[in-house]
Amino acid sequence: MDAMDEIKQTFFQECEDLLEEMETGLNDMSDGEGDSETVNAVFRAVHSIKGGAGAFGLNDLVSFAHVFETTLDEIRSDRLEASHDVMNLLLRSADRLADLVTGARDDIPADLEVSKVLIEELSAAAGIADDAPEDAAPAAELEFEPLSLDISLDDDDDFDLGEDPAKAFIVKFKPTSELYANANETVLLLRSLAEHGDIEVECDTSDLPMLDELDPEGAYLSWTIEIRTESDETALQNVFEFVEGCCELNIAPQDSDDDDDDVVEPSTSSMDGEDEPDTISEEDQEMAETPIELVVNEASVGEENPTPTAPTASAAEANTATASKSSSSPDSTIRVSLGRVDRLVNLVGELVINQAMVAQGVIDAGLERDDNVEQGLEELKQLTREIQESVMAIRAQPVKALFQRMSRIVRQAANATEKTVRLVTEGEMTEVDKTVVERLADPLTHMIRNAVDHGLETPEKRIASGKSAEGIVSLTAAHRSGRVIITVSDDGAGINRERVKQIAVEKGLVPEDAQLTDSEIDNLLFMPGFSTVEHVSNLSGRGVGMDVVKRAIQSVGGKISISSQPGKGSTFSISLPLTLAVVDGMVTEVAGQTLVVPLTAIVETLKPELSDIHEIGDGGRVISIRGEFIPLIDVGLSMGYRKELTDLEEAVVLSIETEDQERLALLVDGIHDQRQVVIKSLEENYGHVSGVAAATILGDGQIALILDTDDIANKMDGAKSSQQTQLAAVG
Repeated sequence: MDAMDEIKQTFFQECEDLLEEMETGLNDMSDGEGDSETVNAVFRAVHSIKGGAGAFGLNDLVSFAHVFETTLDEIRSDRLEASHDVMNLLLRSADRLADLVTGARDDIPADLEVSKVLIEELSAAAGIADDAPEDAAPAAELEFEPLSLDISLDDDDDFDLGEDPAKAFIVKFKPTSELYANANETVLLLRSLAEHGDIEVECDTSDLPMLDELDPEGAYLSWTIEIRTESDETALQNVFEFVEGCCELNIAPQDSDDDDDDVVEPSTSSMDGEDEPDTISEEDQEMAETPIELVVNEASVGEENPTPTAPTASAAEANTATASKSSSSPDSTIRVSLGRVDRLVNLVGELVINQAMVAQGVIDAGLERDDNVEQGLEELKQLTREIQESVMAIRAQPVKALFQRMSRIVRQAANATEKTVRLVTEGEMTEVDKTVVERLADPLTHMIRNAVDHGLETPEKRIASGKSAEGIVSLTAAHRSGRVIITVSDDGAGINRERVKQIAVEKGLVPEDAQLTDSEIDNLLFMPGFSTVEHVSNLSGRGVGMDVVKRAIQSVGGKISISSQPGKGSTFSISLPLTLAVVDGMVTEVAGQTLVVPLTAIVETLKPELSDIHEIGDGGRVISIRGEFIPLIDVGLSMGYRKELTDLEEAVVLSIETEDQERLALLVDGIHDQRQVVIKSLEENYGHVSGVAAATILGDGQIALILDTDDIANKMDGAKSSQQTQLAAVG
């Protein structure tokens, strides 16, 4: 990959952040929660995408973004009302802009007809001509031809302001080498500035070195621009927003009440590059000390009436201070290849294993009682844990970006089904492992479409049943007991269980006389090929659905469950691990085998009393814990390690809670330790084993299985009736 390709890749990565910011702002505006700053944020995001795209000659993207930002400018100038129809148009335009960015990134030809229709709608809404204006930098002009704006300021030239409401500004602009390294171009910035009014530009070449001393990647030129415009200072500042931190920039209002001879030159060098005379007149000295230059910084930008003050530092010093402040802020970020992070995660996993091996080796050597050795091991364990948690935090990212993608899915599904739907999200900042987030996109997309297509009624039916015509789809995320719970719910009609069971019988999935609970009927939706749709549509009906969703969620160590109330809607809950690498576990022994039980599932441990254990039914047992009877499962029997129940007097009970908040008691022979273990996928290296979630390597090199407590609970439920074994396996 050459340098330009790397820069282009960086641009598309930045586009992801800008599109996310744009989507957030538009959703806030659509919900009536947006203020002027929200509109400005959306405008800046579109403007930044346009500016970066122009540097790479992405003409279709630039043309569309230009009309889009023009319409947004009408809104932020209070010339266009952000009505429901206008917001719908802006949301569709945002989807289109995202498609154009994706197409440009993946070299997919753009569908110009779709863009053309939206451009016409945006132009009509903004009250502008259908075609982009000449100063919008059309595609043909985006090639890097020589800039012909080298116009010297003439001392005799005047801005005849008269009754003209335009204001005059002096803009001093000096790029750094970083600006060009990020694929920005001065010519495009000057063109964008020219859109705000009449400009006169002069290039200062005084810093240009001799050819043999010139750095090809350096920046030596600076520009002084005199502009007469009706825009305010903030609008001019926004032109340079995309290159903020990559240039020295001063924007100062020109005093229009005095003669031009009274205007202080904006640079200490003459415009033609010659040195200033060594001495200046008394009159000039007085004028030079007049406090009329305004250095634009964080404090002055955005003020309605900034007061001109004498500069206390040069523009370079001011920008250096700002850059230093920015780089040290908590929000500063760097972009790192995910491959490097993955390698670091793997190394941390190996570090955890080796730390356990060292500890085991010390025990085997009989050195565990040495105070220095024990203290050193404890410190090593603590450091290893802190490193592991820090690395896991690097991989963690909020689900916000994923949730925002679902907004588009809801809009598309609502349009396809002619329903009025609103998406409500909560917990967008909940962090999940990046790999989990990426693999959740397809399952969530299918579930959201199902909620709109199957879950919600038509507006007419909703009104007839006393509901609002607008359906609500909720998407939430939260941390719970060391896992992440994501729910997709709707306020529709709920699952028609009678219809679901009838279809299952017709397809031969269950016997006709099967006595099924509501939960078991709901779980039929996860069976391969099951569908309640009679006619195939663009959204669903081909029999490839919830079973694929379930497999995708299980592939990242997750689980999915359903709850539904007739007439009130349905809720699909997804339980996911926080990370795919390391887990805290209880190391136990069962029939001579070492098994690990995830610590997040354990409520308490206890030694059972024989009087607390009771037999029920055909070989079933329950244990009484503080007056509550809980099913008791001998893990050795369940896993096939032995054929007879263990000695209860020597056993230990682990009281656990499943994802469905059901209590269960696991009987093991003993507990060895509580430690962090590195998860190794069993399915990838061997195959699926019932009751086992994964495997790990212990400190002595032994391989231990990590139990899937929920699967064990399901096996217990399945044993109740051979007729329902298949149903238990499904859900």
